[in-house]
Amino acid sequence: MNNDKAIHALRRARVAAQLGDGGIAIVPTAPERARNRDSSFPFRHDSYFYYLTGFAEPNAWLVITGDGASTLFCAPKDLEREIWDGYRLGPEAAPAALGVDTAHSVDELNALLPKLLENRASVWYPFAIHDGLEVRIAGWLNQVRARVRYGALCPERQHDLCTVLDEMRLVKDAHEQDIMRRAAQISAAAHVRAMKLSARLLREGRDLREYHLEAELLHEFRQAGSQFPAYTSIVAAGANACVLHYRADTALVRRGELVLIDAGCELDGYASDITRTFPADGRFTGPQRALYDLVLASQEAAVAATRPGARFTDPHDTSVKVLSQGMLDLGLLDRDKVGGVEDVIEKRAYFQFYMHRTGHWLGMDVHDCGSYVEPSQVGEVSERKDPLSGEIIKNRPSRILRPGMVLTIEPGLYVRPAEGVPPQFHDVGIRIEDDAIVTDGGCELITRGVPVRADEIEALMRG
Repeated sequence: MNNDKAIHALRRARVAAQLGDGGIAIVPTAPERARNRDSSFPFRHDSYFYYLTGFAEPNAWLVITGDGASTLFCAPKDLEREIWDGYRLGPEAAPAALGVDTAHSVDELNALLPKLLENRASVWYPFAIHDGLEVRIAGWLNQVRARVRYGALCPERQHDLCTVLDEMRLVKDAHEQDIMRRAAQISAAAHVRAMKLSARLLREGRDLREYHLEAELLHEFRQAGSQFPAYTSIVAAGANACVLHYRADTALVRRGELVLIDAGCELDGYASDITRTFPADGRFTGPQRALYDLVLASQEAAVAATRPGARFTDPHDTSVKVLSQGMLDLGLLDRDKVGGVEDVIEKRAYFQFYMHRTGHWLGMDVHDCGSYVEPSQVGEVSERKDPLSGEIIKNRPSRILRPGMVLTIEPGLYVRPAEGVPPQFHDVGIRIEDDAIVTDGGCELITRGVPVRADEIEALMRG
């Protein structure tokens, strides 16, 4: 068995061990989706399914039973369809190729699933992930119930398989970490490429638009072997950087403005996620540099707070404290109106300029699965009133960071024109984002193949 097969077999065995006596798990891959008329979106497998199989074809299902047996349902070989749609592995080759115990044509799914469910105690599947899955499972269970007069037993309990798989996926093994490091390297090289192009074209006096920089990113992603962008790339010039989920469009990239790029590739099913903000022509102005250095200082503080035993919220809280102090020092916030740094934090006055969290889990999905609450402390609930919305929020202890968890660290500042805001900072949006693997002694930033310090960015763009 090759290494990948062994890894997926071990994952299936871990799932089987948690299903309990008489348990059975059903995991479909993602559906194919029409884009328009006769055109489909590029197929992307379901992350849970791929995590357990390494199988990237559409129209497939995995069944795991508590005794450790695994059954794959996949598209049958069809030479005529393969001429049009591409090669299919087929059920005959699947056991040897993927390490599953048995495989059948997906055409037999409806006939065989009731038989596999019969005499099982419980059925597990991902809740609220696949449209119509609950209805299909109910239909199969009804077929089992129709046989109870003949002595058949129907599963009495249904469980959310995500509760098992999310905990498994939250901690990345060495194999996953290696893929994510490579994805990070590719994405970093793409950011470097975009930075260099921006400075060069503006030096040459040529027209430069956001989509030109996006094209550089996409070229580098694919040239280096990644299969997809991990998400729609954000390339935001000037004031557009103050729109958090802005998409690359036709806006001109101008001298004297900053460009914010949030982009990462997906490699072998794993995402990377990098944001860099840089001067379009390669030189920060004084006000831009002041805000940039503040965001970088807040990120450095958040990185130092990312270590085993810390809480997931610690990097965010640390970052907010640095940013809040900086907002007061630079005059973004009026001390006479908002008070000191503790007042700014308590009243969430910083929210005008920093309105998102400092990170999220990263893995097979760019906003990866995994609870942000420490499982052993779910029952410890406190309440607080949000000072801005007035909403009552229930707080539970945040997740304790452990080696192998992967998260982003991405503070920012977004300064829209408003009364009392110094005009030299208007329309400046800055975010700095790196991907961090929690290690035994702290964290490893895997995306620093692209510069982050202002002097290093300027030096790169002069080259």
